[in-house]
This record gives sequence, structure tokens and C-alpha cells, in this order.
Amino acid sequence: MSEHELFLGQVDRLVASHALHGSESLCKLLRYLARHAIDHPGVPIKEFQIATEVFGRSADFDPQLDSMVRVQAGRLRTKLAEYYNSDGSDDPIVVELPKGTYVLSFHHHNSASGRTLAASLNGVDREVALERRSERRWGTEVISLSIFLAAAIAVIVWLVATRNTPPVSLASVSEPAAPALRIFWNGFAAEPAEPWVVFSNAAFVGRPETGMRYRDAKRDADAPILDHYTGVGEVLAVHELDRVFDQLHQRIRVKRGSLFSLDDAKNNNLIFIGSPSENLSLLEIPGTQEFVFRRLDTGPRKGDQAIVNVHPQPGEEKEFFATASGLPLTEDYAVLGLVRGMNAGQYILILAGTTTIGTQAAVEYVCRPGSVEGLLLRLSVSQSGELKPFEAVIRVKVARGVPVATELVALRKTSP
Repeated sequence: MSEHELFLGQVDRLVASHALHGSESLCKLLRYLARHAIDHPGVPIKEFQIATEVFGRSADFDPQLDSMVRVQAGRLRTKLAEYYNSDGSDDPIVVELPKGTYVLSFHHHNSASGRTLAASLNGVDREVALERRSERRWGTEVISLSIFLAAAIAVIVWLVATRNTPPVSLASVSEPAAPALRIFWNGFAAEPAEPWVVFSNAAFVGRPETGMRYRDAKRDADAPILDHYTGVGEVLAVHELDRVFDQLHQRIRVKRGSLFSLDDAKNNNLIFIGSPSENLSLLEIPGTQEFVFRRLDTGPRKGDQAIVNVHPQPGEEKEFFATASGLPLTEDYAVLGLVRGMNAGQYILILAGTTTIGTQAAVEYVCRPGSVEGLLLRLSVSQSGELKPFEAVIRVKVARGVPVATELVALRKTSP
């Protein structure tokens, strides 16, 4: 039996053990880390990779905000120690997850790490081992302190030498944008003026603590308006756009829809996040013509918002709906629309779903190199070409309130 087979056999033993029994997520994590360690020895693995490939988190997972992977790794570390201090004390293979890394380690019991070796000693042998370890630690600390002092002196010298030099721009060290993103966003990023990102904040009536609803212009004419709320999709969308424009070495200016004015529309490139039902500014400026948002007055989906396909092509739906109201959201549709601005040379980009999750997916679609490459290919835009006005509809698959997959289902090249 090969060493790799021995290692995988030990993983099977761990998964079947009392320590990990009933913990499906930890077993899944252990198998994943084991396979990675065997197939890619010594190669680090990132939290994002574990979160998306093991625990099914979406592509917007941020380890800075979500400690789920660190928590699960800590639990697995504890369970491994529990196993080897009980049922697995005589196992020939020791599996460990060292602190500060997600790279699993395997070693034979008689050549295990200092912790495992010390646990097998007793009496004088244990004391001698601990004493030697203490001596090594002291020597290591002296060396570390020396390195630290040398580094501190080097930093002081560098600061003195460069105190009169200008600071390095963050844009100069940011991750460069992929070619497809540079082509798609060139009309917005190449201009000296920063584009406006206008996010939706629909008019509500009521109070957060007692309940809110969309304002009805007829029956709520005298009710105070709450216009300072937006959806989670819009929040994440602004973050995604900020990330991409940082790669393009350009800034964005963010404004909520209720504060947007026609002067803004006349003088700037615009990116609208959210549909006209919530981003009311879209009702006053050029919008999409082939795929339009409409709340239906009749039919089985009466009252629901749809994306209406004005000129459906063979095989296309006439109307695109999200999952029906009252059911868990599993599907949505969103519009991507690039139209000419109110002044020559300016553009308006509309990114909107029938729900806030669809809106998030629309923005992610035009901020990810893979999907943008496919869109440019469908639009026949070359690497040296210019993106012209277009309108598109994407289908969005949703799981637990997160967009997990998108598909382009309709596309039109439009005239200015």
C-alpha cells in the first residue's frame, strides 16, 4: 500500500471515529484538506477557496467579514486532538492541522511533531524533552529578537531616506484589471470625470419598528416618506463596482436615487443600480427599450414585476419573472443595458433585477472577467473595439438569498 493510500485510509478512520461522528461539515472539510495536501503538497490554500468549494458560499464571500472558515478549522483542529488523545493514540498515522494554516499534515506516529512525541513520553524522558524544547525556544526567541531589531533599524533608515518623497498611490499597487474588464468599462473609466453610481432607494411609508411598505401615490399622498433604505444587493453591488474601478485606476461617486438630479444626468456618465420601480430617477432619463420593467395589472402574476420582452425572438420568453411571491426566492431575472447619455459622448449603464438579489447578480456579471468575456464575444467586440449600446437579460439562480449562477438568455444590439 502506498503512503498516499495510508494517509487516505487514516482520513477514513477519522471520519468514522466517535470524535467526528455526526459532523458532516467537519468531515467534508477534512476530506477536502486531505486531498489538497496529497495532490498539492506544500501549496497554501485560501479561506475563499475553502468557503466556496467546501461550504458552498458565493463568489462575494469576504473572509474579512465572515469568520466561518476559521471557526470550522478551529473545530476540526480540536476534534483531531481529541481523537489522538483517546481512540487514536496508537494509530500509525497522525493527521494534524497546524495553527495559522489550512494545509493538513500527515506523519507516521514514530516521527510525529513535538506535541505528539511529548504526549507519548513520561517521567524523566518527558521532563528532558520539555527542557530541550525550552532551550530551543529561548534560542529561537533570541534570534527572532535580533532579526526584529535589525528590521526596525532598516525601517528607520528607510523612513529617514524617504521622508521627503511623495507617498505611493494605492492605485499603483492595486491588482490590474483583466483585459475584458478594461474593454467593457473603458467608456466609464477613461474619462477624467468620475462616473456616478446611483443606487435605488424606493419611497416607503410606515416605520421600521412597526412595519413599512412601498408608498402608494394615491392613498399615501399625505404620509411621510422614508427614502433612506436600499436592498442588500445594492450594497454589495456598490462594493463590487468600487473594487473593479480601483483596478481600473478610477474612482466612482455614489449617490442614492432620491437625491439624483437631471443636472447630474446631463453632465456625467451614469451607472444605475436597481430597477425603475425603486430607482425612480430612471423614469426621467433614457432607459432600455427592448427589455422594460412593468408591474402587471392582469393575469396569474397580477401585481408582480416582470421584465417585458418588447420584441421577443424565436425561443425567447415574452415576460421574465422571479420566483412567485410567498415562495423562497430561487430564480430571478435582471437587465443589463448600455444606452447613450443625455449629452453626446456620455453613457448610461443600467444594472437591475426584479429583486435586489437580481440587481446584485447583474453588477457581478459585468464585474467578473469570465462573464464579461462571454458578453463581449456575443457582441462581437474585439480587443481594440468599442463597446456600443446593447440590452441583455440574464437568468439568475439564487440559493439562500445569494446569487450562485447566471445565464445570458436574451441580447440585443441597439441603435443610439
